[in-house]
Amino acid sequence: MLAGDASFDDAGGALERHGAFLARWAAEQEVQTNEVQRAWGLLPGFLSVVDGRPLDLLELGPSAGLNLLWDRYRYRYSTGHWGDGPLELAGEDRTPPPRELFERRVVVTRRRGIDRSPVDVTTEHGARLLQAFVWADQTERLERLRRAIDVVRRDPPELLRGDYVAELPRLLRDRVPGAQLVVFQTASTMYLGEEELRALRGALHDAARDEPLVFVTTGRAPADDGFALEVERYPDGRRERLAVFDFHGAWLDWGR
Repeated sequence: MLAGDASFDDAGGALERHGAFLARWAAEQEVQTNEVQRAWGLLPGFLSVVDGRPLDLLELGPSAGLNLLWDRYRYRYSTGHWGDGPLELAGEDRTPPPRELFERRVVVTRRRGIDRSPVDVTTEHGARLLQAFVWADQTERLERLRRAIDVVRRDPPELLRGDYVAELPRLLRDRVPGAQLVVFQTASTMYLGEEELRALRGALHDAARDEPLVFVTTGRAPADDGFALEVERYPDGRRERLAVFDFHGAWLDWGR
C-alpha cells in the first residue's frame, strides 16, 4: 500500500499482518481530504473578483493547502484556458464561464490557511495521509493529488493550526498593504453551527469597515446538486451566486 509494506493484490494478508494498526488508525485519525480538482470550479470565482491589486489569500479549512496554490495550475474550459502550471485541471463545463474572464491575470503576494488539523505534505507522512483518504481504485484522482503535492512542495503556503472562527478576527487584522484580501473556503463551513456562522460573518464585516474584502465560498446547492459558488462582499455582506459545480469539481454550470 502507500508505505510499500502491503499490496491490494494481497489484501487479506495485509489485514492479517497490520490489522491492529489499521483498527487503531481508523479509530483515532480524523478524515482529512483536499480535492484539488475543486480549484477548477473555484478559478472563475477568483477571476471574477480580482480588482488589479495583488491578492492576499486566506483559506478557511485548507487541509494541506492544495487549493491555496490555485494560480499555479493550468486550467482548460470550452471557452478558454488559464495558467501555465505543471498540473492541468479540466472538467465538463455544462454552461461555461465567459471567455473574457480568462484574460485576467493575478499576482498572489501571500497565501495563508488555518485548519484544526493541517496536513504537511512536504513530509512523507503527510503525503501518505492525504492519499490514504482516496479510494484505491480512483487512480486518476490519486495521480492528480500526487502531482498537486509536488507543486506544493516547491513553495508551500503558510498553514496555521487553530479554530478559524475563533482566530479569524486576528488573522483579518493582519493585512498586506496595497493587496486585495480574498478569504475563501470549500466544504468547511457546512460543518459549522448557526452561531459559528454568525461569528464568522461578523468578523468579516468588522474587518472590512476600514477596507473592503471579498469572501469566495461554497455551500450546498438546492436539491443537494453540487456546490453553489458564491461571492460575499464586505462590509455590506452583499451576496452573489456565480455557479454550481460538482462536489469534487467534475462539472460546472456557470450562471446557474
